[in-house]
Amino acid sequence: MARKPRFTLPGVPQHIIQRGHNREPCFYALDDYWRYRSDLHEAANANQVAIHAYVLMTNHVHLLATPAQEYSITHMMQDLGRKYVRYINHTYRRSGSLWEGRFKASLVDSEAYLLTCMRYIEMNPVRANMVCHPSEYGWSSYAANAQGQSDKLISPHPLYLQLGTDQEQRLYAYRELFNQHLDKTEVHAIRSALNQELVLGREDFKDKIEVMLKRQVRPGLPGRPRVEDLSAIYYVF
Repeated sequence: MARKPRFTLPGVPQHIIQRGHNREPCFYALDDYWRYRSDLHEAANANQVAIHAYVLMTNHVHLLATPAQEYSITHMMQDLGRKYVRYINHTYRRSGSLWEGRFKASLVDSEAYLLTCMRYIEMNPVRANMVCHPSEYGWSSYAANAQGQSDKLISPHPLYLQLGTDQEQRLYAYRELFNQHLDKTEVHAIRSALNQELVLGREDFKDKIEVMLKRQVRPGLPGRPRVEDLSAIYYVF
């Protein structure tokens, strides 16, 4: 069966998840986390991808990233996979696949969901009962986005920068977001869009994406009318 093409548009953020094969660990020791971060940073720079948020869990990873080019994220994940899997297999004298198939990704409506998606990603260790607060987990972007810790992986999104006129204001405003619980409806929307590799956003945003890509972005609904004079269609396989 042919693989479903991913939704991707240069300049539009994507929420990405990649799981370990059979939900097995993809990190075995502290050095593995450091190596993954280093390989991700190199692959993101090489392929013009801006990383806004991430979390490295024991058996999966979440990223929120914006590609500059059509195939930026696909190539980044391919480069990262080759280097990191080779490192893991060599270090632990194993062979075969580390990841559970290809990564999943959903387009994110920045205006409605970017900050919510960042919180969702950085709250993963709390939902997994690994820590009581995201600040207690060392392998996420929370320290950079909420506490100002230097992190070469992170490229702030313009909407994040609008949280304040200077870094102190932005950090405070971002931390305040975590005093509110994520709404169950928002969590469901994020998970549903990611698992089905669809689009996370408002209805008008989905309408625009359907017209631009000439593809259905809602499960079980007929496609929207097409615009025939569109000049650019972006497919990633």
